[in-house]
Amino acid sequence: MSVHRLHAPVLPGRTAEVLAVERLLERARAGQSGALVVRGEAGIGKSALIRHVQAAAPDMLVICEGAAETERTLPYAGLHLVLKGVLGGIDELPEPQALALRGALGLGSAGQAAGDRFLVGLAVLTLLAELAADRPVLCLVDDAHWLDRASADVLLFAARRLAAEGVLMIFAARDDHAPAFAAGGLDELVLQRLDPTAAAAVLAEHAPDLPRHVVDWIRREAQGNPLALIELANSHLAGRSSNVPIGPLDTPRLGATSSGSRVEREFMARIAELPAAARTAVLVGAADGTCDMGLVVGAAALLGSTLADFETAQRAELLMFVEGCYGFQHPLIRAAVYRSATIKERQDAHLALAAVLGASDDVDRQTWHRAAAAVEPDENVAVALDRSAERARERGSPEAAASASEQAAGLSTDAAGKGRRYAEAAEAASDAGQREWAASLAGFAALYLRDPVQLAKLARITAALAVDEKEPERAARPLLDAARAVAEHDAEMASDLLMRVVEAGWAARARGIVDQAVAAVDELRLPGAEHVRALATVAAGQLGDETALQGSFAALRTLTASGDPHDLRVMVMIANCYLLLGDHESAHAIATQVAQCGRNAGKLHVLPGALAVLAATWWHRGQRCDAVTDVTEGLRLARDTGQQQSVGALTRAHAHLAAVAGEEAEFDATSDPAQRGLLALGLGRFDEAADRLAELDGDVLVLPDLVEAAARAGREELARTVAERFARWAEHVGQPWARAVARRSAALADCDHAEPHFVAAAALHRSDGARPFERARTDLLHGEWLRRTRRRSAARAPLRAALETFEQLGAAPWAARARSELRATGETRSAGPSGGPADLTPQELLVVRLAAAGLTNRDIGAQLFLSPRTVGYHLHKAFPKLGVASRAQLATLDLSA
Repeated sequence: MSVHRLHAPVLPGRTAEVLAVERLLERARAGQSGALVVRGEAGIGKSALIRHVQAAAPDMLVICEGAAETERTLPYAGLHLVLKGVLGGIDELPEPQALALRGALGLGSAGQAAGDRFLVGLAVLTLLAELAADRPVLCLVDDAHWLDRASADVLLFAARRLAAEGVLMIFAARDDHAPAFAAGGLDELVLQRLDPTAAAAVLAEHAPDLPRHVVDWIRREAQGNPLALIELANSHLAGRSSNVPIGPLDTPRLGATSSGSRVEREFMARIAELPAAARTAVLVGAADGTCDMGLVVGAAALLGSTLADFETAQRAELLMFVEGCYGFQHPLIRAAVYRSATIKERQDAHLALAAVLGASDDVDRQTWHRAAAAVEPDENVAVALDRSAERARERGSPEAAASASEQAAGLSTDAAGKGRRYAEAAEAASDAGQREWAASLAGFAALYLRDPVQLAKLARITAALAVDEKEPERAARPLLDAARAVAEHDAEMASDLLMRVVEAGWAARARGIVDQAVAAVDELRLPGAEHVRALATVAAGQLGDETALQGSFAALRTLTASGDPHDLRVMVMIANCYLLLGDHESAHAIATQVAQCGRNAGKLHVLPGALAVLAATWWHRGQRCDAVTDVTEGLRLARDTGQQQSVGALTRAHAHLAAVAGEEAEFDATSDPAQRGLLALGLGRFDEAADRLAELDGDVLVLPDLVEAAARAGREELARTVAERFARWAEHVGQPWARAVARRSAALADCDHAEPHFVAAAALHRSDGARPFERARTDLLHGEWLRRTRRRSAARAPLRAALETFEQLGAAPWAARARSELRATGETRSAGPSGGPADLTPQELLVVRLAAAGLTNRDIGAQLFLSPRTVGYHLHKAFPKLGVASRAQLATLDLSA
């Protein structure tokens, strides 16, 4: 393999950083992908490193762009800049992905799936992978901190899924301006300030004839910031600096400001020296933020500037021109140009740009410039911003929609318009996961709104924020008040609000709130009353009302029959209800349908909730590998989409699987006490398990664990009380597995009369075959009891069955207990065999199963949000583990483990 070294001279003080990037380039040339965030303060050398890397990759397809601060509120503006040179590749994408990407970039109708940001991310991933089929791809994004949030999310989504495509993505971002990249999950390369030796080398290269005392002064002033070193040297050479000491014995006046602001002042001084027409030209460029030379020259011409004025700025080393595009020599120059202009000068620049854009199809950019130029309320501009907000929502950028609606509110000429627009902005900010911003906008909206329907929508937003902040009880009163106020104007809205009151009361474990919702729906005689009552029945049953528990399944059937199957959020809620009632099969069927609909329609935001349910139902079905696979995928998607509730649910599911497997290293002091209790129970630490599980009085599904822990810890009274409580629940839900576990619990609570309970439990387990882990626990406890009553021969059969199931489920501590009990009966069993599907990673197993079903790599990638080449990489890794050499052989394997 040939080695491509970065071209000399090496950046002073950056040898380690250059070598780190060089290794990533070589990996990309070898077909392995990577992603890196280069971080550091303004002027620290991020852009220089980007240019250095670009020059070192003549053999690669290089995509290099810089984001613009002025475009950070325009949806997908940054993505359009990055992809503008490779848009022809969209035609080769699978149709749903092509539709989504075109819709996001405004290249066609948004279509059904275009609003899902993460389907757009999959399209970008596939596009980069297809481009890399010919030669490695190097994608460089400078000033990534100025990317609009939609573009940042999409590019990060693609970057996190790179594996074996031969694509390297590098983002350069400032430390204090890039929250999306701070939580992006990518490797980071932090550029530190230069040491004195490297700083001297920079000055020697750029200004070799400076006197020693001036060099020392500049080094102290710049404090290791490369751009500050260069610009202070330039300032001295141009005779602008008044702070340089006269001689080596003169004491310098050290600046009190940062190197970044000092450099910006130096740029401002250079800008002030330009002729007026040239200053106007660069101001128009700073106000624009794109590299559209025709647009900027046309707008500048309206203000009396010519192309010659741009050339003047170029000679002053403020502007640069590359392949028909213009740009600033450094982002701080753009900031200095804009900040040094007067309000009137900025207004004129934006109006000129808007005038030129009026002849184009770029309505949103024109509207943005009109808004930037507005200095007083303007209803015409506010209406135009309303339309921009709507287009942003259609294109899947709620942040841009919120920003447009907030601007529109500020320009509104009446209170009603202000209130409506602030409320719309709050809703969009909430959809974007920006809770603090949404709360602030909702507060502004409340100052102006008087219309009951608008106030009801606002109450729904504020309630959702309260639930997200884990304060559901705070959501109830505003929802109740809003429901009563809006009932005569919008009955459907009132019913929806009361459904949310029930959900809030359930989440807060406050039966009184649930009852208030029922009373309100009866009082108001709303058309959706049966839905509210049905959900309230399920909630009351989960909050300890045994009469309501008896009617919960009928209530769920009402919700399922009357619910909209296209409302996937509600369907996930119903699936969770079935799961809480012990009916994992019904939950599995609904969650499977939701997951399939979400994948087919590219609605990634619904998948984490569905996968959280499926992780539980696969485990209850005895398919641990499927459970692990769905937990892994669900957690990744939940974190990508900012769904904290789903992250919590999936984290608990992951902890449950880890607890069963005895993986104690996965736990810490913040872990769920239910799973820590199960872990302790499996490891035989019964007192610890009883203490932890006793904290969870409200969770009926942990009661069997508490019975076992209490019984083994000698806490007979606690074991009896809890066993009786679980028995009542099991009788109400009527699930055979639950009744079996109730009889097992009764046996543990009454050892003197245990045998009939164990026999009945075994028969109930056999009747439906559900929940093999619970069946194996019953067999283990039965075998232990038989051995302790000196019936060793009889104990062996249930112990063998328990051991076999525990081994299949990867329940190591439980299998160890069963093996130990078998040895005590005089029978020896070695550890179970390994290999086959059990050796695959969750991702490999999922890929292999889809390949065995006949799907192509492209089809698999579309389902799993991976590139086709990454799918091939997973298959390549999986084949040796499975002992096969081709896809055709996969169909002959048992992949159900």
